[in-house]
Amino acid sequence: MLEQDRLNGAQISFLFVAILIGFWSNLWAVPLFDLDEGAFSQATSELLASGHWLTTTLNGEPRYDKPILIYWAQAASVLLFGKTELGFRFPSALCATAWCFMAFRATFAFTASLNAAIVAASAVALSLMASIIGHAAIADAMLNLWIAAAMFDIYRHYLEPTRRRLLRVYLWMGLGFLTKGPIAIALPVIVSLAFYLLQRQPLRWLKAVIDPYGWLVLLATVSIWMVPLALSGQTDFFFHFLFDHNLTRYGSTLQGHGGKPWYYLLALPLIVMPFTALLSGVFARLRRPDALDRYLLLWFGVVFVFFSFSGTQLPHYLLYGCTPLFLLFGRAWDRLPAKFWTLAPALLFALLLASLPWLLPLVPVDTDRPYEAGIVSLAARSFTLDYTILSALVLGAILVLLLRKSVPAWQALLGTGLALTMQVWFGVVPVLAAAQQVPVQEAAQRARDIGAPVVSYRTFLPTFSVYRGDITPNRLPAPGELVFVKLDRIPDLQRELGAEVTLIPEFKKGGVALLLRQGAGGN
Repeated sequence: MLEQDRLNGAQISFLFVAILIGFWSNLWAVPLFDLDEGAFSQATSELLASGHWLTTTLNGEPRYDKPILIYWAQAASVLLFGKTELGFRFPSALCATAWCFMAFRATFAFTASLNAAIVAASAVALSLMASIIGHAAIADAMLNLWIAAAMFDIYRHYLEPTRRRLLRVYLWMGLGFLTKGPIAIALPVIVSLAFYLLQRQPLRWLKAVIDPYGWLVLLATVSIWMVPLALSGQTDFFFHFLFDHNLTRYGSTLQGHGGKPWYYLLALPLIVMPFTALLSGVFARLRRPDALDRYLLLWFGVVFVFFSFSGTQLPHYLLYGCTPLFLLFGRAWDRLPAKFWTLAPALLFALLLASLPWLLPLVPVDTDRPYEAGIVSLAARSFTLDYTILSALVLGAILVLLLRKSVPAWQALLGTGLALTMQVWFGVVPVLAAAQQVPVQEAAQRARDIGAPVVSYRTFLPTFSVYRGDITPNRLPAPGELVFVKLDRIPDLQRELGAEVTLIPEFKKGGVALLLRQGAGGN
C-alpha cells in the first residue's frame, strides 16, 4: 500500500510539473505576440484607460471580434499584476490549468483509472496547441474551459440525471457565450442531440433542452453583459459581433485565414503533438465503442466536420474538439503502440526543432517581402549555444526513455512530452520572439523616448501600441510625426507622401522601422 501511495504521489507530482511547464513557463519573460495577443491586450488597455467596461476598442476603433468576459478577466489581472506579459496572460494560464484539472477529474470519474486520468490531463498540458493556447493572452483557453465543463456535465447528466448538473450545463454555455459567442451553445446542443439520438433516447434530450430553469440560468448569465449594453444603447456592438464576426467568419475568409476541407486532417497530428501516435488507436475504437466512446468521438467529429467547412480556419479552432481526444488517449494508456512507434513522431519533431539553426538559413528569402525576410534573417541569427545544448538534452532524454526497457510506453510518452514542451518554450519561442516581437517592442520604446506623435501606416501589429502605452492611429504621418511601418510598406508610404517628403530612419530592425517625417507637402 505504501509503495502504491508513493507511486500515486509521483504521478500527481508529474502532473503539476506538466502544468507548470505546459502553461506557466516563460509566461512573463517572452514579449506578447502579434496579431492576436497584441489585439486582445491593447483592447484591454483601452478598456481600462477609457473606463468603458461594456464595449472594446482597438487603436480607438470599435473592436467587435469577441464578447466581453475575456477583457474583464484580463483587466482584473492587469490591475493586479500591472500592464505586463504576466498581467495579460494570467487569465489564460489559469483557465488552461482549470481545464487540465477538469479533464483529470472527468477521466478519473468516467474510468476509475488514475493512470488514464494522468495521461488525459497531461495531454491537455503538454500537447502543442493546447500549451500554446494556455500561454496566449486570447480568449481560447477560457472558451475551452467552459466547453469542456458543459460537455462533461452533459455526460454526467446522461449517466445520472439531476437538476443541478443540468443547470450547470446552461451556466457553462452562458459563460462560454460571454467569452466567444454562439459556438459555446451550438456545440453542446448539436453533440448532445447526436448522442441521445444514437442512444435512442431523444425524449430525454428534448426534456433537457426545453428546461425553463436552464434557459433562465443561461439568460441570467448572458444578461450580466447584455442588459447594461442594451440600457446604454450600445446594442449595435452585439449585432456587429454576432453577425460580422461569427456568421460571416464561418461563411467567408477573414484576415486571410482561409483553408480547405482537408486542412484539419493535416493539422491534427501537429496539434496533438507529441501524442500523435495515439490517434490511430482512438479511431480504432469506432469498431466497438461503448457509450463514453460514442460521446467523445461524436464531440470530436462534430467539431472536426464543422470547422473543416468553415470559410475561416485556424489551428486552434480544432481544440474545441480535442478535449475528448485527450480523454480517449487516457483510456488507451495500457494499449499504446510499441514504444518506438509511440515516441517516433515526437522524436522526429524534436530533431526538426534541433536542426532549426542550420535549416533556417536555407529558407529562401523573397526580396519582395522584406518584412518576412527580416524576421527570418533575424531568427537565423538569434540561435545561441544554449539552444543547441537544450536541444541535445531533449533528444538525449527522449532516447533514454525510448531505450530503457523498464519504462513503459505511456510513461515514456509523458516524459517525452515534458521534454519537448521545454524545448518549445525555453528554446524555440524565445528565438521566435527575438525575431518577430522584440523589434516591435524596441520600436515602441524608441517612440516613447523620442516623444513625438506616432502613427502607423498599413501596419497592424498591435503590440506596438501595447508597449508604447498609447493608441496608434493608422494614417499618413504629418510633418514632425513618427510613423511605424513594416519594411515592405515603406515604398508605398513614400509614394503616397511624395518624393519631396523626407523620411528619416529612427529605428530599423527585423521587419519593422520607425521613421520621422520631415519636409513639406499637402498630405
